[in-house]
Amino acid sequence: MKKRYTPDIAELGATCEANYLRLSKLRPAELDSVDTLHYELFAEGHYLGVIKLSLTERSRYTDTILLEQTHAAGRWLNDPHMLVRIYHDASMAEVISAQGHLRIDGFNDYPNDNMHLPDEKSQLNKFLAEWLSICLRYGHRKNSLDDQANVWCS
Repeated sequence: MKKRYTPDIAELGATCEANYLRLSKLRPAELDSVDTLHYELFAEGHYLGVIKLSLTERSRYTDTILLEQTHAAGRWLNDPHMLVRIYHDASMAEVISAQGHLRIDGFNDYPNDNMHLPDEKSQLNKFLAEWLSICLRYGHRKNSLDDQANVWCS
């Protein structure tokens, strides 16, 4: 008999904490008044696209941002986009929606109507970690005061 998937809460928590730190580097406190940031990605002289972080909701302890990539270098990448909830009181950031799926459950029976994998939420948060790491490593923030100027984001 196949063993039922059990989410690893400690691993998910660690991933969400690390994502919070990565987002804090990409969206430093001095930019709290800015609702949208753009990062252009370049690696080894190749243009990889633009990542846009847009603040969609702000409350006392949480922010929600839309993270999306456009103008990706290569037709194989489907311009990913996801909603990320940032919990300032817990210092965590987690994916709450991705690619138009309005809600991502912590675990899923399989098969299911959306064909989400049993560990879909965990995989999306790991993808977010990799995506943010790429932005930190290869991203240049477009200065909101002067769209022509690029500033290293790390």
